[in-house]
Amino acid sequence: QVHLVESGGGLVQAGDSLRLSCAASGRTFTNYAMGWFRQAPGKEREFVAAISRSGGSTDYVDSVKGRFTISRDNAKNTVYLQMNSLKPEDTAVYYCAARFSYSSSSLRRGYNYWGQGTQVTVSS
Repeated sequence: QVHLVESGGGLVQAGDSLRLSCAASGRTFTNYAMGWFRQAPGKEREFVAAISRSGGSTDYVDSVKGRFTISRDNAKNTVYLQMNSLKPEDTAVYYCAARFSYSSSSLRRGYNYWGQGTQVTVSS
């Protein structure tokens, strides 16, 4: 079992930045690729970004490329999502997920464990 706890969400204005953190516990963190997903009201949960087990490979949804950066600190069992130039359409609950694999995935079904989510609200 992997326990994931997200933090760092909040209410910001368009153009601002936020850094989300996801702390993992329970199993060997380096056995897991990690991902961030988000879910806006009335919409399905969508892929945002993912990072491989080693951190050497990353992937992003087109809408956040150039604005968001995913990273991980394996010594701290933590994955981050740095979000810059935030837009109102980035408003959502952001979820961290763990995948027992070397490589990351953009598919929800590819992940074994999920956090409870953290709310990000971007006002215009």
